[in-house]
Amino acid sequence: MFTKQTIKDWDFKKTPRVLLRADYNVPIAAGKITDDYRVQQSLPTVQYLLKQKARLVIIAHLGRPSGPRDTANSLRPVAARLSKLLNQPVKFADDCIGPVAEKAANDLKPGEVLLLENLRFHPEEEKNDEKFAEGLARLGDVFVQDGFGVVHRAHASTDGVARLLPGVAGLLLEKEVDTITKVMEQPERPLMAIVGGAKIADKIDILHRFIEIADVVAIGGAMANTFLKAQGHDLGKSLVDIGEIPIAKDILKKAEQEAKKRKFIFYVPQDGVVAKSIDAKAKTRIVDWSTHTIAEIESYPKRPTAVSQDIGDDDMVLDVGPFSGSFMAGAMQLASTVVWNGTLGVTETNGLQGPIGPFAHGTELVIDALLGEFGHRPFSLVGGGDTVGYIQSRKLTDCFNHVSTGGGASLELMAGRTLPGVAVLKEKKHA
Repeated sequence: MFTKQTIKDWDFKKTPRVLLRADYNVPIAAGKITDDYRVQQSLPTVQYLLKQKARLVIIAHLGRPSGPRDTANSLRPVAARLSKLLNQPVKFADDCIGPVAEKAANDLKPGEVLLLENLRFHPEEEKNDEKFAEGLARLGDVFVQDGFGVVHRAHASTDGVARLLPGVAGLLLEKEVDTITKVMEQPERPLMAIVGGAKIADKIDILHRFIEIADVVAIGGAMANTFLKAQGHDLGKSLVDIGEIPIAKDILKKAEQEAKKRKFIFYVPQDGVVAKSIDAKAKTRIVDWSTHTIAEIESYPKRPTAVSQDIGDDDMVLDVGPFSGSFMAGAMQLASTVVWNGTLGVTETNGLQGPIGPFAHGTELVIDALLGEFGHRPFSLVGGGDTVGYIQSRKLTDCFNHVSTGGGASLELMAGRTLPGVAVLKEKKHA
């Protein structure tokens, strides 16, 4: 249960000036937002506050700007998109602190919205600078934190300002924390975790946590290569983090010990899709580590004809193979809850005739299984930047039970760590 006060616990008649921290770190190309999922997820909080006749000032960041004149990272396109979604004007100020921001905030009438320019145009934001936080605090009477994607950072707009103004949670933040916490602490079982991505170090804590609480843990993405290398397999020029091999061995040992205590599966791919480049036109093959044979195929996942040839020095493993993908999809048929964080292959490569590339078929199998294409549909919690980005590109975001807006924040919460941007908010009053 969420223990912090939310906007529904607060009387905004006494504090009509509201400073809202949102997560509007959205992809923008040629001045236009290419995916507005995070903006849309902020709407329930924004709309609730407007119904309370709040004078609403929104602060957010975008990308990694090179300086205050980095127009490619301006939030102006977000203001335009938010205006359309709310069906009312959203004012925009060219700075987030100082005279320009303060005048724009003071000119607001009840029920009006102002979005301020990128917080990260000022380096003081990420330094949690006290004076910068004071400048933000002058813009509101109460602080509302609704940017789940940033609450794992102690920045001026997540920590500093909440120490100067009374801080409460928005509806998105409450939903994210409640959903993820329940899945990690009280899941409907069996619980399966699918963990992909590039580096084990980025997810070592949740791997350890899932080994302790899940019934099945399946590994994919480039991190699977490191596990395979730790098991002694040759992987050609595949992406392998040599420095993480000892970590992989420790995790494999822990998983083996856990499997001796109870019914538990830690699954590392048994076959993979191999090519000499990540180009969509590259010839793909399947290598099966259980037999050390490679099969030539015209297009994955057609049934291969095995040939006696080990993986070449210039080959790269770029996706899980059809057997591994099928095993994971089959395990999902027995699971009640599935947590998915990290794609299983190089999904960034588009296909020749569509968005599904030659190294995205393992990921597509996971999607099909989660959406019930094979009969059973488990509860699905999806997180991670690359995972969410891929399902957004496939326009499938609304098809899952919960798609998290936070990458690092969701990982930290799953690992059981305290989120600074949540800890600083006001506690609920209990009778």
